[in-house]
Amino acid sequence: MPKTINVLFLAAEAEPFIKVGGLGDVAGSLPRALRALSNDEITLDVRLVLPYHPVIKADNLKPVGMFSIPRGSSEVQVEAFETTLKGMPVYFINGDAIRANGSVYSLDAKLDAEKYTFYSIAALELSRQINWFPDVVHGNDWHTALSLYYSLTKRWEEGARHVASVLTLHNLPFMGPDVSEILNSYGLKLAQTDLPDWARVMPLPLGLWSSDAIVGVSPTYAKEILTEEYGCGLNEFLQLRHETLSGILNGLDTDSFNPETDTAIGVNFALETLEKRAANKNLLQARLGLPQESEIPLFAIISRMDVQKGVDLAFSALNTMKRLNWQAVILGTGDPKLEEAAMKLQKLFPERIKVETRYDAGLARQIYAGSDMFLMPSRYEPCGLSQMIAMRYGCVPIVRAAGGLNDTVRHGVTGFVFEKAHHLSLVAAVKNALKVFANREQWQSLQRAGMAQDFSWENSARQYLNLYLSLIKS
Repeated sequence: MPKTINVLFLAAEAEPFIKVGGLGDVAGSLPRALRALSNDEITLDVRLVLPYHPVIKADNLKPVGMFSIPRGSSEVQVEAFETTLKGMPVYFINGDAIRANGSVYSLDAKLDAEKYTFYSIAALELSRQINWFPDVVHGNDWHTALSLYYSLTKRWEEGARHVASVLTLHNLPFMGPDVSEILNSYGLKLAQTDLPDWARVMPLPLGLWSSDAIVGVSPTYAKEILTEEYGCGLNEFLQLRHETLSGILNGLDTDSFNPETDTAIGVNFALETLEKRAANKNLLQARLGLPQESEIPLFAIISRMDVQKGVDLAFSALNTMKRLNWQAVILGTGDPKLEEAAMKLQKLFPERIKVETRYDAGLARQIYAGSDMFLMPSRYEPCGLSQMIAMRYGCVPIVRAAGGLNDTVRHGVTGFVFEKAHHLSLVAAVKNALKVFANREQWQSLQRAGMAQDFSWENSARQYLNLYLSLIKS
């Protein structure tokens, strides 16, 4: 009989039910990739639990229980629903705390604190209700971190069995609000920890302190957060935990992001039929109203408009290179000041730059499939998926050596990497790329090398499985 490992996977968002950012991609793909590793020797029963946000899109939901959890001198009701995603059980937690906030993330810290504390506790209590007990609780970012804290403190107080805990760090700076009063109302005391004083009341630090293993979403990011520059004040604490800290690169849904089958792009192509890709550039130029010239290099920026993403560096670089021959397309929304800067750039170069300040998944895929170079000069980038998608679609990335960008792009082999977060460093990298672009054979070699990279979730899932096994054995 195969050994079964039960994994409770917790996240604030997951495709296809709800997606706000990269976490949605991860939580929609990794649990299924883990289940797919089941074989004659081991069965991975991974189950996903999400908050039932009012904006959730889910079909065929069936109620699986209604129960209560103590809060103050009374109790709060929890409603649980279930559906399946390609054979994987998915549960949704609902209650007044979740209904009070219509979006996934709120600008009201108090609402989010109540919502995600309630969800974190209710998600663990759900396992008792359905008589299914996890061997591993796998949380993601601050929204689920209190589930690990709750699990640890309950084990101390009630002598419950040890459940291995993993917390994946997608973005360290987002630690959540002060939850000291809310924890107290749910009967959870603040433990004596070796966290900095200011961090002892915040969900993410409490989850990091409670977890058996901490995983950064790329090997480089796992090293970066040990430094003062990237550690957000927790670097010394994380240095103490370095033996339990590792980096596992996020994967990519290679079935969805496949230029050979993608229905969003004009002409499908593959590694063996790279010559067909040129038609997509022509179609993209036509759609954007740019001159349809195949020899002009076309740069792409698909990004959240945020200083973290270094889009301001890209804007400065384009302005600096105005005497060179190029075109650019910018797709993204976010900081109004950066959106305005992008529109000013378009006004300055109306025949060369086209800007779309919105989210458009279909256009994004057409940009990946039709552009020549992908600019991603992030100031920090825990993992990043855009550079992986770009390579898969034959669009050569030009990236800064930060986080997952450093782990996925090989300078001069699959793309171009620069060190300093300065627009002139990006300009130098672009000029280097343009020299190679002028040699068709060399350029196609870069494209093919990028398209040949294996960014599938299977590799990452195997590393997580090995981590689970090591925690269970210990």
